[in-house]
Amino acid sequence: MMDAASIVKAVVLAVVEGATEFIPVSSTGHQLLVGHFIGFESPNNTFEVLIQLGAILAILAVYFGRLLGIAKALPNDPNARRFVLGILIAFLPAAIVGGLFSKYIKYYLFNPWIVCATLVAGGLVLLVLDETDLEVKKRDVFDFSLPMDFKIGLFQCIAMIPGVSRSGATIVGAMLMGADKRSATEFSFYLAIPTMAGAFAKDLLDNYKNLSKDDTGLIVIGFIVAFLSALFVVRTVLDYVSAHGFRLFAWWRIIVGSLGFFGLIVFG
Repeated sequence: MMDAASIVKAVVLAVVEGATEFIPVSSTGHQLLVGHFIGFESPNNTFEVLIQLGAILAILAVYFGRLLGIAKALPNDPNARRFVLGILIAFLPAAIVGGLFSKYIKYYLFNPWIVCATLVAGGLVLLVLDETDLEVKKRDVFDFSLPMDFKIGLFQCIAMIPGVSRSGATIVGAMLMGADKRSATEFSFYLAIPTMAGAFAKDLLDNYKNLSKDDTGLIVIGFIVAFLSALFVVRTVLDYVSAHGFRLFAWWRIIVGSLGFFGLIVFG
């Protein structure tokens, strides 16, 4: 039954999804932790995956003009064609790994202890990255080479482990290959579109027969809230990262992961 308590829990998780999907803190990890402590259960984590549609639409809304411009340029502009091909190449590794192993990943890795460990570890990586003077070779996502795109896609596969962060893995990969902070973050936005859409489609295909009317209602509520939450983040995060880097997100990961460990030890 879709009661008030379940609606509140769904709203909380949707706010978490939208607020964390496009920053390097792991939306999946946060949802698993929050869901564990507030007692929200979703078979196969279907709710958490399907409300990502709201976040997908948020990025499409913000980037609509740019995406439309790219689409119009495709017939005549080789740079536009190369960029789209690069996004598809970067998406390919995650599509293969997710298609083959997503059930095993959910079964073996989706637990709060692993999330806490990867949150802390990822925070330490971001702190080191933020303090390292890396050589910047690329400042525009349209200048990324196809081999570079593919390597970023390999980094994205690491984010199959909950708590790693899809955006965090792609940003770290891009920066290690010479991208500046802003272009690395923006590329993670573009790559999120096919990656999240693919995960959404696969989960819906696998689980739609098991969804009840109450499940559908909660997913619709979650979709709307995740859209609004993600819309705010997408509009602000690029400017923030350009000005301040990743230190805030790194410490956020470390604090949340440490508190998660404490909560698991004390409350189970």
